[in-house]
Amino acid sequence: MATNQRPNTPSGISASSSSAAISGSTNAQSNLKPIQVKLVLLGEAAVGKSSLVLRFVNNEFQENKEPTIGAAFLTQKCRLDDKIIKFEIWDTAGQERFHSLAPMYYRNAQAAVVAYDITKPASLEKAKAWVKELQRQANPNIVIALVGNKLDLAATARGVSTEEARAYATEGGLLFLEASAKTGEFVMDIFTDIAKKIPLETLAAARGRTGLTSGSGAGGTNASSGRVDLNQNQNATPVQDACAC
Repeated sequence: MATNQRPNTPSGISASSSSAAISGSTNAQSNLKPIQVKLVLLGEAAVGKSSLVLRFVNNEFQENKEPTIGAAFLTQKCRLDDKIIKFEIWDTAGQERFHSLAPMYYRNAQAAVVAYDITKPASLEKAKAWVKELQRQANPNIVIALVGNKLDLAATARGVSTEEARAYATEGGLLFLEASAKTGEFVMDIFTDIAKKIPLETLAAARGRTGLTSGSGAGGTNASSGRVDLNQNQNATPVQDACAC
């Protein structure tokens, strides 16, 4: 069975657990202006979307996490060569009743993580439907990563083969990874791969643009409208300055 063979820290990416590492030790580094990248997470309920992003942002895992209501907003920065990338992440609810809200969150997104559960083949089919919708309605230059979560269960409960999912991703021009939000394995690679894949001209266009904050809704709507749940976990909502990539 194929496995993910990936280095711990991809070339061009620096890793650190402190905000000081973002600004760096030189004046040139400290003057770097973060480039905002809007990223949306999509996928069926209970595949672990929120767990993936919480692992990326806070390096934590909650075994019995409550379902996302509407969407949650989080941010995280990482350094890519001579650039600071600030991911502005919209973690959307997977329940069908919230599907109609999805376009509000993926509108103008530069990247998307479409997640499925490697133990549930039906979740891959749902992921394929999300990919099709993004390719039809989202930014034509959007970078899409297909991510199989719950890699920690691969040995005992795998229901979707790596080969099947990778073949689909390759055919569709998608990034592909399997990861485990529970153990943290390959979670950082999702975001570093996305950061490297976004066209340089897209990053240049985003430089200096005013980004969304935890008080701003998707597409300019206000988070207080009730369509965004920012209170489900206090640790999930503040801007995180640590370099996780």
